[in-house]
Amino acid sequence: MASTATRPQLAHLTAILNELKDKGTYFHLRVLDDQQAPVCHYDGKQVINLASNNYLGLANHPKLIEASLKATRELGVGSGAVRTIAGTMKIHMELEEKIARFKNVEACVVFQSGFAANAGTVSAILGKEDFILSDELNHASIIDGARLSRAKIKVFRHKDVAHCEELLQEVANEPGRKLVITDGVFSMDGDIGPVDKLAVLAEKYGAIMMVDDAHASGVLGRNGRGSIDHFKMHGRVDVQVGTLSKAIGSLGGYVCGSRDLIDYLYHRARPFLFSTSHPPAVAASCIAAFDILEQEPERIDRLWENTRYFQGELRRAGFNVGGVNTPATETPITPVILGEGRKTMEFSRALFDHGVMGTGIAFPTVPEGKARIRLIVTSEHTRAQLDQALETLERVAKRMGVLQ
Repeated sequence: MASTATRPQLAHLTAILNELKDKGTYFHLRVLDDQQAPVCHYDGKQVINLASNNYLGLANHPKLIEASLKATRELGVGSGAVRTIAGTMKIHMELEEKIARFKNVEACVVFQSGFAANAGTVSAILGKEDFILSDELNHASIIDGARLSRAKIKVFRHKDVAHCEELLQEVANEPGRKLVITDGVFSMDGDIGPVDKLAVLAEKYGAIMMVDDAHASGVLGRNGRGSIDHFKMHGRVDVQVGTLSKAIGSLGGYVCGSRDLIDYLYHRARPFLFSTSHPPAVAASCIAAFDILEQEPERIDRLWENTRYFQGELRRAGFNVGGVNTPATETPITPVILGEGRKTMEFSRALFDHGVMGTGIAFPTVPEGKARIRLIVTSEHTRAQLDQALETLERVAKRMGVLQ
């Protein structure tokens, strides 16, 4: 392999990496050696896994595995093309129809990732003459989609519906469409977006209403139907985005809405137009996952039981899990707020050394001074595993001066 170490063209990247090392926020990727399970092996070490988005344990559910294998045997390992050329398989249409029925909408389109679904949709449905009103803590994929659309972006304070209305009033007489967009569940703090109030507000001003339900689907609402179902706002949200990569346990993203919206995205959403479609195995595993959401609601019950217990014990021990200088979590996303980036990364590494996988998250993913360990329990963690993790968290925190 030819050496590029002495070439100056990318020296600025090396300088930035050195800055991260000086700040203590540089990280190495942890490598999973086996299944994404409550207890698994990263970098050859057995750990209690509290870092995964596999909320319901579906990533290794036997029915998903069998559906994936069956589809591979019958349909091969790849689709061979983008959807609009030769890559739309019957199983892709079955998945989209399955999701549309589950979400109680007319139609659905599946993307290669949740990021692509958000970025591709926002940039497709708006242009430079339009306005986007976006919560300040919305996901990066929403922010990137807004930038790609070239629309004028107005950011309202987190979950501040009155501020959103002020901004809508400012642009009410401006030409162009207006889009109000929020996360259903905010991925770093775990609080629930005011979907109901924003949807009413969007109707008042004739704005398009869009919700990113990546962390709400499979968690909130009947059988995990998400924040729109949670707030009983069916028919009042124009664009619903979700992911197949978290509670669904597989890979991809989707957009739900009217038939015209989905047909338009078939024609204009660039990630859809220029990316090869999902392998049959992925589509089949996703179909099986939605069947399980309908058939095994007790998984969601266990998820919430574990969440209430775990968060209650963390608070009892004295950890800041939100609600002090950050929003209070309302979902299984459990941020342990430490504040300073270097200490957070050191704490994460110490937890790992003692058998708990809890990933440190610092700037720019979260604001300066609000670094945290983001923990997520799943439906499949046992009480014994949670107790062991809690004991380790408290012991390491006291040793490092995080707790007294």
